[in-house]
Amino acid sequence: MNATKIFLNEQDMPRQWYNLAADFPKPMLPPLGPGGQPISPDMLAPVFPMNLIEQEVSSQRWIDIPEKVLEMYKLWRPSPLYRATRLEKFLGTPAKIFYKNEGVSPAGSHKPNTAIPQAYYNKEFGIKRLTTETGAGQWGSALSFACSLIGLECKVYMVRISFEQKPFRRLMMETWGGKCIPSPSTETNAGRKILQENPDTPGSLGIAISEAVEAAVTDPTGQTRYSLGSVLNHVMLHQTIIGLEAQKQLALAGIKKPDVVIACAGGGSNFAGLAFPFVNDKIHGAKIDIIPVEPSSCPTLTKAPFCYDFGDNAEMTPLLPMHSLGHKFVPPPIHAGGLRYHGMAPLVSHAAELGLITPRAIDQLECYEAAMIFARTEGFISAPETSHAIACAIQEAKKAKEEGKEKVILFNWSGHGLMDLTGYDAYMSGKLVNYPLPEEEIKKSTAVLKDLPKAAIKK
Repeated sequence: MNATKIFLNEQDMPRQWYNLAADFPKPMLPPLGPGGQPISPDMLAPVFPMNLIEQEVSSQRWIDIPEKVLEMYKLWRPSPLYRATRLEKFLGTPAKIFYKNEGVSPAGSHKPNTAIPQAYYNKEFGIKRLTTETGAGQWGSALSFACSLIGLECKVYMVRISFEQKPFRRLMMETWGGKCIPSPSTETNAGRKILQENPDTPGSLGIAISEAVEAAVTDPTGQTRYSLGSVLNHVMLHQTIIGLEAQKQLALAGIKKPDVVIACAGGGSNFAGLAFPFVNDKIHGAKIDIIPVEPSSCPTLTKAPFCYDFGDNAEMTPLLPMHSLGHKFVPPPIHAGGLRYHGMAPLVSHAAELGLITPRAIDQLECYEAAMIFARTEGFISAPETSHAIACAIQEAKKAKEEGKEKVILFNWSGHGLMDLTGYDAYMSGKLVNYPLPEEEIKKSTAVLKDLPKAAIKK
């Protein structure tokens, strides 16, 4: 099959999400409360509706996608799988390169895959409004879009540096009815405290999460909940529709299994979405290299310890077992704002600890170079986050050429970069530099972990 695009019919769209937690050879460590004891589901009730909490703690392998969610998914799903023949020719590689195009959603990224069900479940539970944070603005845009479809109010705390770098993301949110606020802000105790300590802070996802959680739990009406675009188990779950579709599409192309599966990783959602169905294959004997790719400036999986840490700056969340640079970490102001989170999803972190995935960190100049090659061969302008997956795919394609092997490489094209052109401008004008995070900064930022409970998976 030599088609450029491989489509599924709407009736062939997966009708269940896949939960990797059901298939791990060793169980995950539990989230912990303030006293260091495992949290109970009811402890999460002020933050999330119980129907989502049930998914968060579930060990069930398959979870049905509600019919109303499936109908909304059909606005852009199933998304096409592309064969990157022009990129292959440019690289002179014997590898076959495929990419799942998640940029076809109304919000332009993979994020609506979980924004739609999260808004749906909150609405079903009787919630009136959602608060959230966003880095580059893709998640804030997606949740604003979802809330506009479902009929919820939406307030987004956007990391200040991204708020300033990406004004059109804010306009997207406002077009869909969302309210976007630069974080840290003066609206919350957490924001005011940070601004008092450091008025010129560029902000971080950890700070924005603190503000969004505080705004939700302090609503006197009790009709506000918090929504997260990555990291948590139920978010990873919703995204697996990407990989489940990709498996069906590769089968249509006559391919049983890819040799390499790649996606960028910040909090873990788009990586999990593509990779987790293939991690399941690997657990059951398939030989697949599965690579989450992160920025060298925020090397969570590649250099940070596996530990218990808070998900936010103000220590309002439970302690999560994850790779973390420390919840007080403020990352360098790189353009891949969606990859600047201090921690990594517990599910992704657990997979890394078990050796099921092989993390890789890449400098931003190599990523932009890869994005330029991709734009001039495949035509699409990629989000800075997505460029990390492209850079890794190119590395793997060159490796296949050196080895003379006809590998199948699959990566997630997780979003377009049409709202991120200032980063391309900076790259083309020679203003971008690499920001590999120094070891002394890692030691400094992880110092906050020393008094927290230790995390270790029994070998």
